[in-house]
Amino acid sequence: MNRELTNICKNCGSKTLGDYCYNCGQRTSINKVTFQETFQDLVDAIFALNGPLLTTLKMLVVSPGRIFTEYLSGKRKKYYRPVTFFILMTVIYLLIRWLINYDPDSSTLLKVEDPYDSQILTKTRNFMLVNIDKFLFAFAFSLGLIMKLFFYKKHSLAEFLAISFYLIGVYTILTILNMFYIQFIDKTFQGIHLIAMLFFFIYAMVSFFKKSKGWVIIKSIFVYALGFYFYGFLSFGLSFVIVWLNN
Repeated sequence: MNRELTNICKNCGSKTLGDYCYNCGQRTSINKVTFQETFQDLVDAIFALNGPLLTTLKMLVVSPGRIFTEYLSGKRKKYYRPVTFFILMTVIYLLIRWLINYDPDSSTLLKVEDPYDSQILTKTRNFMLVNIDKFLFAFAFSLGLIMKLFFYKKHSLAEFLAISFYLIGVYTILTILNMFYIQFIDKTFQGIHLIAMLFFFIYAMVSFFKKSKGWVIIKSIFVYALGFYFYGFLSFGLSFVIVWLNN
């Protein structure tokens, strides 16, 4: 027996049953916009089934290769989208950095001296060191491009970029943990997250490709090193343009 379709979707006008429209997916209980609805949408987008952040984080730790494979094969709804994941982790990083009043070690900065050319380069270096976290998009692009060059037969550049955004999201999480370590425990060594990320990157690549593990490990080390090199190169170039335009 067919049940009577009593709900009308306010988004597309379709008659439907249940809490969601079968045609467009919008909730059928939509009324006036409220604070509860606004913040509930945010929570749902992050933690609910349609935005499974916790599932994505768990799989990135337990089996990153599986999440890469399944996402690329079409399981888009099961995991948090890579670019959105990257942006969310970056926002969390910036928020936590502000809350704990984290300030990078000023001892790495140099005094600005003449001549003019030297002054510009010194200002560029200092600007890059202070704002290096603002250039993480360049890191994601660099890592994706280098992965494509070293593993070119496996996937397209767009697919490697998707993987790269997941990886840089993890790198941002490690940076947050390292920030707490520097701020509250010890400031003498600030590169723990770089070493941790190297091991995670190797683990993720071996988990993803599975075959020829020794060769994948060697390639991964080169990809990671070159990715950081081009990340620094692009960051310095962008910093130079910004400093030059504001000088």
